[in-house]
Amino acid sequence: MNGSERITDKRTKTIAWTGLLLWLAVAVVLGTGEAFVGTPGAAPLPILAAVLTPLIVFLVAFWTAGSFRDFVLSGDLTLMAGIQAWRFGGLGFIALYVYGVLPGLFAWPAGLGDMAIGVTAPLVIVALRRNPAFAAGRLFRVWNLLGILDLVVAVSLGALSSMLGFGASGAFPMAVMPLVLIPAFFVPLFVMLHIASLLQAKQLREAGKVCSWTGPALRCGPVEGVKGV
Repeated sequence: MNGSERITDKRTKTIAWTGLLLWLAVAVVLGTGEAFVGTPGAAPLPILAAVLTPLIVFLVAFWTAGSFRDFVLSGDLTLMAGIQAWRFGGLGFIALYVYGVLPGLFAWPAGLGDMAIGVTAPLVIVALRRNPAFAAGRLFRVWNLLGILDLVVAVSLGALSSMLGFGASGAFPMAVMPLVLIPAFFVPLFVMLHIASLLQAKQLREAGKVCSWTGPALRCGPVEGVKGV
């Protein structure tokens, strides 16, 4: 990597991290101002917009900005899987159901789905460390797809619960602070990490590459026979 490439890479990382922090700040400000609270019984359009807008921006940037695309495709797969381990916190949804804060229609599927991804994330990390070719394999792809499916189901059931009138005496709990940060920030972020992992795995698979660990970094190069992993 020459000097100009290093400067571009650093600038892209700075922009990406700054954008992430600004996104979180905006979500906090809007959530505190109850900007995501909709009409009881109506479709929670503000929350759906909060989920979809960052994802659209992410995908547009990936396909139109080469430096951002390189940044996404060079992400540490074990780090991205490790962040998904935080989803074991889905246990909190079930706890909130027990206390009558969230409806079971949303809490049980969302909670158990998140816990399943969270508890298996360390296994994925171990598999990547022991056999870097795991990144190009079917099991890694399925795990990421299931992670996305869980989030789609959770958002859908949350919207349905809101439309069915849960919290009709007030705002739907997932639309107010601090819970609103889950659909407004963490759900899109987790989806982005899954998408980044799938895109990187696709690149490795199509290029016939396999990776090895050099210190803390994952280095990839062409090796025959990976496509069938």
